[in-house]
Amino acid sequence: MTELSRNEHIKAGSNYLRGTIAEGLLDQITGGLSEDDQQLTKFHGIYQQDDRDLRAERAKKKLEKAFSFMARLRVPGGVLTAKQWIAMHDLAAERGGGTLRLTTRQTIQFHGIIKSNLRPAVQAIHAALLDTVAACGDVNRNVIASTVPQLPAVHDEIVVLANALSDRLRPHSHAWHDIWIDGTQIAGGVEEDEPIYGATYLPRKFKIAIAVPPQNDVDAFAHDIGFIAVLRAGKITGYNVSVGGGMGMTHGEPDTFPRTGDVIGFCRPDQAVDVAEQVVRIQRDWGDRSDRKHARLKYTIERRGLAAFQTELHARLGWTLAAAKQVRFARTGDPNGWQNAPDGTGHFFLFVENGRVAGRLLQGLRAIAEQHDGRFIITTNQNLVIADVLPERRASIEAILAAHGVTAASALRRNAMACVALPTCGLALAESERYLPELITVLEAEVARVGLAQDDIMIRMTGCPNGCARPYLAEIGLVGTGPGLYNLYLGGAFDGSRLSKLYRRQIGHDAIVATLAPLFAAYATQRLAGEHFSDFVIRTGVVQATPSGNRFHDDLPSELAA
Repeated sequence: MTELSRNEHIKAGSNYLRGTIAEGLLDQITGGLSEDDQQLTKFHGIYQQDDRDLRAERAKKKLEKAFSFMARLRVPGGVLTAKQWIAMHDLAAERGGGTLRLTTRQTIQFHGIIKSNLRPAVQAIHAALLDTVAACGDVNRNVIASTVPQLPAVHDEIVVLANALSDRLRPHSHAWHDIWIDGTQIAGGVEEDEPIYGATYLPRKFKIAIAVPPQNDVDAFAHDIGFIAVLRAGKITGYNVSVGGGMGMTHGEPDTFPRTGDVIGFCRPDQAVDVAEQVVRIQRDWGDRSDRKHARLKYTIERRGLAAFQTELHARLGWTLAAAKQVRFARTGDPNGWQNAPDGTGHFFLFVENGRVAGRLLQGLRAIAEQHDGRFIITTNQNLVIADVLPERRASIEAILAAHGVTAASALRRNAMACVALPTCGLALAESERYLPELITVLEAEVARVGLAQDDIMIRMTGCPNGCARPYLAEIGLVGTGPGLYNLYLGGAFDGSRLSKLYRRQIGHDAIVATLAPLFAAYATQRLAGEHFSDFVIRTGVVQATPSGNRFHDDLPSELAA
């Protein structure tokens, strides 16, 4: 019998995700928690981190690492009220280092929360009618949905579905409420169970996205499940179902790879939650619990076969998915500026570089929230929509943004995303959020020089190969391999339907610019009408399309290796 991974034993002995977290929070000798509890707090939406910029100096002084915690909200569909935005602003100012981080999973992360502030921070989140339950861990995480408030009925419907999926797949354990809110055990010692997950939950994390074509802002094929809305006459008739997507891989281990999902059929709107539950149950039972590097649904499908997976899904559902419908995606990014709805309301898509809301922007958004009656919607591209704005309020909101330094960004910058990486992410091998703006500034000059300043070219960067910013689907992807070094990927489709291809290995800043500049110049003079940069580099043979379709191959001709 194959030995289970260590995390499986931690979960099994955790008393439904409690462990000794409550006791660890009271320990004033250390700023951190035990190793086992660090794994369990992820199920509560909380990661222990440390400031890696300070590691060497603190080690010299024989001091403990500068521990702090990141807390991530569960916000299905990314929708917040103005009051909730104000509450999250105040929490960031008081306990989160003065910043909010908008993420690619359509939620907010707070960084830099010290242990003594952690429980009060979670209680402040709870007081705003929000929580951090299952924002991390081996469970279904925050359900994301296309940000289309300019289509009010459609957007409302997919946000309702996002919440229904989140509620159905939320852990039943009362541990989060017991530890962070009440500080007590369940009244009467009521026995708990997990009817969907079981005592050891899933083998690994699970992600669901809902897309509304032609917009693929959620990167539907990058997730364990993608629900792709099929619209007829402006109404959702159902969803194409995609399964088995995932971005993570490990450098130098070819049996780990990004993969785009397979479309396996179509379901009615009222069937979607049941489909998701049964997919989760299959992954619970079939997933690899011995090797966490192969524990995602994409590896389960690769190992067992798509046909066997579909047969099992249909057996568990008791009915068969219909044939998939024809849909078309156009792009993955967000619209820019004002988008108008038929009811006369406006929705302002605000670019937030790498999702970091701080300083004047943070203050400006609070000022807007104080007078805004509508919603704030986080997008999966790390941006923010000031939604439901009445025509008479537009000028006021624009004035506040201008007064707080908000200006238009270039097309290249608007289509760029980075993960957090250093100094807080323990997995980061290279810079990302702190470096990408500098690189974009240099590349802006290169695209302007060849007349491409107004063209949409998608670039994404991560500090490690886990792919949080989905770089393997970008037209230009940069993945950290070590300090100042990145693998360069090209050719991911602008509509999110095709993986990229490794083009250069372990190159630094100067080499990145020197490699991309001539490609931009060639694209400017040789492209076909309406041709995106990624399609150009494939058509002209700069890179080849991924040979097996939806599975990534990390191979590179020797003559191209750095």
